[in-house]
Amino acid sequence: MCFYLGERIRIYRIKQNMTQRELAEALGVSAQAVSKWETGAACPDVTLLYDLAQLLAVTTDALLRPERK
Repeated sequence: MCFYLGERIRIYRIKQNMTQRELAEALGVSAQAVSKWETGAACPDVTLLYDLAQLLAVTTDALLRPERK
């Protein structure tokens, strides 16, 4: 789950022309945390998902929906 979520975070962050540091500062986390999310080493805390989606200009569904086969 974290791998796909992290990949989506990375894609949407880049579409918004944001750096990992900018996203991290907006969410009040470290740039290292964002890096871990994007590599799938960790998942963002559930309490951050709404704000994360807002910053990335997507819905929480777009971030969390399962991969379609």
